[in-house]
Amino acid sequence: MFRRPGNAVASRALRRPYSQVAGPSSRRRATVIGAGAVVAAAVVGSQLWMPSSVVYNDAPPSLNENGDPATTQKPKAFQDADGKLRLLVWGSNKTNVISPDMPGVDQIRTPAVVSFLEEVALRDLAVHASHAACVDARGDLYQWGDGFAGPSSTEQGARPTLTLQGKNLTHVQVTDSRVFALSASGRIYVMSVEASKQSLAPGSPTPSSDSWWGTGWMWGEEVGVDFSEIVPAHKLNWGEKFVSISAGRDHLLALTSTGRTFAHPITKNANSHGQLGFRKFDVPDPATTPASRLHVELTPNAVVDPYAKSSRFARLPSTSPSASSSDTPTLRPISENLTDLDDTNIRFSDKLFEIPSLKGVKVAQITAGGRSSFVRTDTGRVLGWGANEYGQIGLGGNVVLDTITIPTEVVLWRSTPSGRQTTCVDVSAGGDLVFFTVERKDGSSIETIDLLSCGNGQYGGLGNALFSNAQSVPVRTKSVSGLLEFSEKSNNLQPIAPHAVAVSPDGHVLLTLDTLTHAGPGGGGKDVFVWGTNYEYQLGNGKRTSAAVPATLEGTDGVRFMLMQKKADVVKDPRGRVWKRGVEVEQVAVAGYGNSLVYWRICA
Repeated sequence: MFRRPGNAVASRALRRPYSQVAGPSSRRRATVIGAGAVVAAAVVGSQLWMPSSVVYNDAPPSLNENGDPATTQKPKAFQDADGKLRLLVWGSNKTNVISPDMPGVDQIRTPAVVSFLEEVALRDLAVHASHAACVDARGDLYQWGDGFAGPSSTEQGARPTLTLQGKNLTHVQVTDSRVFALSASGRIYVMSVEASKQSLAPGSPTPSSDSWWGTGWMWGEEVGVDFSEIVPAHKLNWGEKFVSISAGRDHLLALTSTGRTFAHPITKNANSHGQLGFRKFDVPDPATTPASRLHVELTPNAVVDPYAKSSRFARLPSTSPSASSSDTPTLRPISENLTDLDDTNIRFSDKLFEIPSLKGVKVAQITAGGRSSFVRTDTGRVLGWGANEYGQIGLGGNVVLDTITIPTEVVLWRSTPSGRQTTCVDVSAGGDLVFFTVERKDGSSIETIDLLSCGNGQYGGLGNALFSNAQSVPVRTKSVSGLLEFSEKSNNLQPIAPHAVAVSPDGHVLLTLDTLTHAGPGGGGKDVFVWGTNYEYQLGNGKRTSAAVPATLEGTDGVRFMLMQKKADVVKDPRGRVWKRGVEVEQVAVAGYGNSLVYWRICA
């Protein structure tokens, strides 16, 4: 079971995050991954973990009840005697994102409980560098963090604040300046991340989800905040709606229920590396009536100035109207008719545009990296485009272009026998890292599942035991690829598949291994593996050394950390109101900017 402390213990742990002491060495024990540990160890050589006790220099001696030095210390980091739902966090809290109720805590070395989302189960949660947003069980949107409320806000003001309600939201995505939310009906809304920019001018009508303005009060939607709806440039087919969204640094991808892929420019830099998949589109013209449109073109940097990264000797004089007069060319080429547009306004672009080269391609999944885009088709193939200077598109060593403007297939069956069939079942991306979960079949009843990675592994994010800053050929991630366990139901070996992969834009990864599906009676939960950047303690191991090989996340007592699923006695919203009782919930890991979170999500 998951162990968590009560509020008092959690507060003490957070006030002194540098003084946590691991369990005694006498309790060291080997832990074998997977539910079928014995068979997995014999077949694939599963690793053994021998957690060691770590005592930091500033840790005071432990005392017993008599005030004498204690020989043992019972860990209190995960006690959960009352069964309440609690949020677990670790890493950087410099912007009050993972623990807004305790603004004095800058870093949390190991997983600890915070109380600002106690007894709360969510539909979705997204974390950015200085702000965060979530969708609660009612489908309402909440925001918090210094980037939302401001660094000088009070403790109460930094807590989650209701910003959009009555929309029945299901998913949320955040960028530097925007919050995007998808509703159950397929509508996509956009808001500013800053509370100061969400206020409506006095006398302004409240925007609503229908075509009439100022009628939000009729449907219970009026909350006094400014938001806008993003609509497709052409009407969707009968019964078709948006079912998924994924945001990069400056662009947004959207997927419909029929497998059509759309893209949305968030800022003028949305197509710096061709990540939109198109160049020409139209935006509202602020200088004229709202019905007037302005036709614009965003050209990738590499097309405007192919010699931008070349030496001065090899450079040719640029004839681009957007080029700088100095020796250094502009890094953000923009059409002349875009220079006067304000891309900080949420209404800079109000439409989604279908990607021309993907028309007729039925897509099952969309994923946006920082400056790249990926789609997985219904047949298990992957197409990628956008920034490729670190090889993050995965096109191989023969492709040295740093910009891929057209969706190109990623070959995932290199270095495999010719008789094996490779199918991609999931794509995860963040920053300049990309992971592909692939299924290998050779015609027998035994299949294997590998996790492949490519991109910038400078801090070990590739998980292949190397710290390489460019990897263009997808490589196998160690420790979590090719795992097998014995299934009593099928009476043979079954693969242990990754359940979810959370990739942070700063280079650390949280992988949830599905050790529960074939576990049978008495199965505990899903194992969590961590690796990559660790400068802000985002790996939760109490150290600041980056890791290039996945390792299980462990508690202070040396017992491996597992994500649980259960029936909650009560589920509340962030304002403390009871939503429902007896709800099935599960824990989900999220990789943020220099931090990590585990929250409770309502099971679909």
